Amino acid sequence: MRYKIVFFVIFFIFILLLSKVYYLSIKSNSYFEALAKQNMIKKEYIVPIRGEIFDRKGKPLAVNNVGFKLTLAPHLGKKRLETLLKEVVKNFPDQNITKLYRRYKKRDSFYNHDFIEIIPFIEYDSMLGRFAELRFEKELKIEPSFKRYYPHKDLASHVLGYVSKTNKKEAKRDLTAKIIGITGKTGIEKFYNSYLEGKIGYKKVKVSAYNEELGILEKKEPVQNRDLYLTIDIELQKYIKELFKNRAGVAIVMRTDGEILAAGSYPGYDLNIFVNGISRKKWQQIITDLNHPFTNKLVNGLYPPGSTIKMGVALAFLNSRLISPFTPFYCSGHIKVGKRKFRCWSRYGHGEVRLRKAIRESCDVYFYEGGLRVGINKIAKELRKMGFSKKSGVDLPNEFIGVIPDKEWKSRKYGQPWYKGETVVSAIGQGYTLVTPMQIARYTAFLASGTLPVPHFAKSFNEKVYESKKSGVRFSEREKRLLTFIREGMYDVCNHKKGTASKYIDTNITIAGKTGTAQVIGIPQEEKERMKEEELAYFTRSHAWLTTYGPYKNPQVVVTVLMEHGGHGGSAAGPIVSKIYDKLIELGYIRGYGSKQR
Repeated sequence: MRYKIVFFVIFFIFILLLSKVYYLSIKSNSYFEALAKQNMIKKEYIVPIRGEIFDRKGKPLAVNNVGFKLTLAPHLGKKRLETLLKEVVKNFPDQNITKLYRRYKKRDSFYNHDFIEIIPFIEYDSMLGRFAELRFEKELKIEPSFKRYYPHKDLASHVLGYVSKTNKKEAKRDLTAKIIGITGKTGIEKFYNSYLEGKIGYKKVKVSAYNEELGILEKKEPVQNRDLYLTIDIELQKYIKELFKNRAGVAIVMRTDGEILAAGSYPGYDLNIFVNGISRKKWQQIITDLNHPFTNKLVNGLYPPGSTIKMGVALAFLNSRLISPFTPFYCSGHIKVGKRKFRCWSRYGHGEVRLRKAIRESCDVYFYEGGLRVGINKIAKELRKMGFSKKSGVDLPNEFIGVIPDKEWKSRKYGQPWYKGETVVSAIGQGYTLVTPMQIARYTAFLASGTLPVPHFAKSFNEKVYESKKSGVRFSEREKRLLTFIREGMYDVCNHKKGTASKYIDTNITIAGKTGTAQVIGIPQEEKERMKEEELAYFTRSHAWLTTYGPYKNPQVVVTVLMEHGGHGGSAAGPIVSKIYDKLIELGYIRGYGSKQR
């Protein structure tokens, strides 16, 4: 029996050895054959040139400066590496030899057979005349390189955005960004990054045991030079920036179909400081500025809309059929809800008020009373239909949606009931209500045209023209007819002697609009007479809105301006809006309206 057991064990071991020999000699042959091929064939990526960005007239906004980069062969001995680096620093004294050494050693490894980049970009002029000194046999390569450059620096900075070094998260989801080493971080650069960066190419090269190229087996060219043309006019953009000198706020100039001619968030910042990495000191300077230059106020600035929301609220009144354009309310200067007094901006009141007068003179009491009659849920539903509390769809990343409150929203957010006083303040664009300037501009285009557009900055992708998107929101013929009554009030705002903006509007065409004063701090109940805005400390003054469209009879363009802590919308924004319209005429964006006409 023992012999049988021993024989069985020996036979089992023999079978195992035979199986192993079979696996090594036959089964694993394909694996080692593939491995051998990898040792013989090297795949090199060909980096695409990033597409450039231009304004609507072909003026460059984001370009690629041509230069060179220096790379060293891998696996250099310490002595040879130090010799090469000393020679590099001798020719480029602004480089730090210690940093270059660390950069090389960080990327050098036994498994790496590619040249290692030590200087990513050297200006073309700086390299001239130095080629001969830097040609150390085959150990150092001078290759073409490109660096993003924004010729207008801080102009349209929040629209354009910037590129910077690819981080680990971006590299994981985007191979092209990983290979290139840069990617769009904000603005148009980020939103259209996959288009602008193109697609990497490659070539498969047969190499020797010494990593010498023996021939190209396969090559695929990169997809590159994908240029993007925007709808903005950089000349108009520059003009508006000058109007905002030393002021904080937002300006949006948009055609009623959603095409944006200019858009600025002020103050801006120089985009070029981010391309190679910003210093900690400069970063701290930007993020601690109380005017928030790094915030894209176009889509990330959330503000109470103040009285600019009143036209939308008025349309909600009319749609409810509880209030007509001729329904009167009496304004004595305030109303009482419970024990609290809600004041009109005019302490003396406006007397008997109907819709047109309410918009013209921005009577708060009219909207208090109407809001209580119609209710917050109906108002909120209608305002959301006009584009609030949702993304506008503009081609910028990370757009905020704001807040249009109602009973359900407050219950979900705070677990509390809704109070009548909250309906009162919501009806005049205060309380919980928050909007972005882009939403206000879009809503103004709806008031002017009866159609809610989708704003956009893209005009064409090389030869392919941008196709405008549809909002999908439909308004009934009745709603469009009701807009006539609202537009009359907006006309009065800018042209009637009692209009809240008429004293400050001086432009060559007839426009319609609405002022808004968005309070930053509450007014105590015991304060009998409100302090004037100019008497308040700067950061406690109200934000000043003025949103307009023109020409009045044939709306073509929307101009929306927000002056942070500007006080009254008419006085703070009226002169700027007027100059923008005159500039639009000068540049040919509004034709045939050289004189005022109704």
